[in-house]
Amino acid sequence: MPPSVRDWLPAGDLVWFLLEAVAQMELDEFYRMHRTDGWGNAAYEPSMVVSLLLYAYCVGERSSRRIERLCERDIAFRLITGNQAPDHCTIARFRQGCEEALAALFTQVLRLCAEAGLVKAEVVALDGTKIKANASLAANRTYAWLEEEVRRMLSEAEAKDAEEDELYRPGRRRDEFPEELKDPGKRLALLREAKERLEREAAAEAAQQAEMIEKRVEGEEKTGRKKRGRKPKELDDTPQAEAKANVTDPESRIMKTRTGYVQGYEARVVATKDQLILAADVTQEENDVWQLHPMLEQAQDELAGVSVEEPIGVLLADAGYWSEANIQEADPQGPELLTATTKDWKQRKALREKEPPRGRIPKDLSLPERMERELRTKRGWGLYSQRGWIVEPVFGQAKDERRCERFMRRGHIAARSEWRLMAATHNLLKSRRRGQVAWA
Repeated sequence: MPPSVRDWLPAGDLVWFLLEAVAQMELDEFYRMHRTDGWGNAAYEPSMVVSLLLYAYCVGERSSRRIERLCERDIAFRLITGNQAPDHCTIARFRQGCEEALAALFTQVLRLCAEAGLVKAEVVALDGTKIKANASLAANRTYAWLEEEVRRMLSEAEAKDAEEDELYRPGRRRDEFPEELKDPGKRLALLREAKERLEREAAAEAAQQAEMIEKRVEGEEKTGRKKRGRKPKELDDTPQAEAKANVTDPESRIMKTRTGYVQGYEARVVATKDQLILAADVTQEENDVWQLHPMLEQAQDELAGVSVEEPIGVLLADAGYWSEANIQEADPQGPELLTATTKDWKQRKALREKEPPRGRIPKDLSLPERMERELRTKRGWGLYSQRGWIVEPVFGQAKDERRCERFMRRGHIAARSEWRLMAATHNLLKSRRRGQVAWA
């Protein structure tokens, strides 16, 4: 008889830790997705597939084909599957069909960390990183091209229908497209989606501009004086001909990084001093300013959801999240917001050149001046200087150690599910390294 694979791994191996963690989770949502009427082939045990995906993400394997091969060759993978070998299609379909349930595993893992006493939210840091989408920059097309391509495909389909009507009589066959189009229905849907996205964005931008103009006019009428600066112009609610959208993943965006432009998404986290992730999300917005309060609220909701009573004391964020509106909208009861107003190197230079401020805060200071003064105090800089080593390693570990530089699936919801699964496994690994578990 062959030896048991359970004897081939030491007691302290990651796989045992992960299987014990999954045993503490509520997986009812996964079981509800399986048929119980006896139709179809026998399904794999949902808890097994969840364990398989969590372990794969822990060790940096996200490709369904690589996971399939590892189920045949790797002892830890074979132990999880019970010497079964689910194929890559099964793994991919499970990940696609259960994307919301997989994203919700983040909260369950955070609950286990909270029960183990690992969640300490007195000081947290917020930041984001750009992750490539499963699409190429070369797949971007202008609005004019999309409009012309949609028109061409529809006209070709209409011409083909007319030709078949003449050959086979009307009503006999009306569903065939030109042979040179491999998958015209899917292609046309993607082109239309990209075109409609540009139209929605143009309409929203025009409405925002009109609201700004209206407020400006009302302010001038109240004061009786014209405001300084150039008067904003009304925008057309139709996209410009050169506006671009990606035809492979229309929900992704062109984003600027230090090394150039990428087609991708912005992945954000709120992390504690122990580098435990409290909130994880993916946005299509490259601008950080509007994401401060949504991410803070998400972190607070996650803490409440796992019954952590300790409130967030201080939130640290870099200059990308600074705006006077963000400070004005902050809850006076907390948490305290420490947000840089300039780049970090400029702050360090100011600290070298000037002594830390002392005494009472002058009453005539503006909001930026108040924040700059707070960050130059010993307490303020002592807190803010922790921001980098709190949150930056989280992205480094995800991208470098576990190779999450590109999302595997397309679409905003799929990318968000994948990022939250990465965050969940990050927290599992942190709790294991700390040697503290809720079920010990």
